[in-house]
Amino acid sequence: MIRRHATRRLLDALSDTPVVHLQGARQTGKSTLVQSIAAGPKPRTYLTLDRAAVRAAAQADPEGFIAGLDGPAVIDEVQRAPALALAIKAAVDADRRAGQFLLTGSASILSLPRLSESLAGRMEIHTLWPFSQGEISSVRETFIDRVFAGELSAPTVRPEQTIIERICVGGYPEARKRNTARRHAWFDSYLEAIMQRDIRDLANIERLSEVPRLLALLASRAGQLVNHADLSRSLGIPQTTLKRYMALLETTFILRFLPAWFTNIGKRLTKAPKLLLTDTGLLVHLLGIDGDRLRTDRTLFGHVLENFAAMEVVKQLGWSDRRCRLYHFRTETGAEVDLVLEDSAGGLVGIEVKSAVTLRNEDIRGLAALAGIAGPRFVRGVVLYTGTEIVPFGERLHAVPISQLWA
Repeated sequence: MIRRHATRRLLDALSDTPVVHLQGARQTGKSTLVQSIAAGPKPRTYLTLDRAAVRAAAQADPEGFIAGLDGPAVIDEVQRAPALALAIKAAVDADRRAGQFLLTGSASILSLPRLSESLAGRMEIHTLWPFSQGEISSVRETFIDRVFAGELSAPTVRPEQTIIERICVGGYPEARKRNTARRHAWFDSYLEAIMQRDIRDLANIERLSEVPRLLALLASRAGQLVNHADLSRSLGIPQTTLKRYMALLETTFILRFLPAWFTNIGKRLTKAPKLLLTDTGLLVHLLGIDGDRLRTDRTLFGHVLENFAAMEVVKQLGWSDRRCRLYHFRTETGAEVDLVLEDSAGGLVGIEVKSAVTLRNEDIRGLAALAGIAGPRFVRGVVLYTGTEIVPFGERLHAVPISQLWA
């Protein structure tokens, strides 16, 4: 079993919070993780609402179901019985001991108002993504902490071929066990299950057959600004329908939107979010490409590599000691930075992602623009690239091998 870096944060939360909710896409390993916690030094009852009998009992008599639990419990896929929310609230209000309930869900808590509103102030929320590269390599990544502190170490050389293989395999535990052909078959089944089960559970939508076309189009726009009007025209569906579909794909953790960073500078910044697919194995599958195509099509490789790096940073936000938010930056004149980390003190680190093995001065133009706007808040700018050396480009500006993300 690959150890998940989220474990420590979950145990910390259970030590002082009555309810802890672990959310994330299906097949990311939530059940495996919470079962390991349930069987740990402080045992707890494990129940999954994926089992029809358990779900029926929870739906028929939520209060009796909760009252019948013997001690702390894990309830897996809690979104399948929304009525449990009030029963859990009543139990917690009567007894505020920490760690009573560890819940999991394959849909964002924001899509479950009965749960999120009922348990406000009583619940801590964590997200489990597919494996990070550090988890796969048994390394606890500290890139975010190191880049703010300026502690960029000597590079761990990762040939481009290795990076492409990591991109194509992705981080879903089951997909990683399969060869290329069988991995594509798994992703086909996975997407079908998401549409027929999770999306239907969340919303009774018509024309569900349009979702695969939408996903394929969104995959081709990964790493780009979201343009609802253009997407609507390309698919021939109303913008209201498009936005509803995209919201459901975000809720089920297939998509993630990266907001724009801006400060009080008028209209100089583009505020549209950027689109990310949450797993590059799934992204490559939706694009219908392989590693050979990425090696020969450098423009395509650049977009996919940016998505890969962005999601590795997103995952590390879950356990980094430094609390940060992640954005992108773009001005109306074309200066842009792929990723912007902002810590709680307002310090900024800009990150550009390049697929080249050598860099030019123009590759730091966006970082220089961000530094000029941010002023003293600008801590550092780095360009993640496929080369092998750390190269200074000026004060607080460096090119860094992309493998430093999980070194």
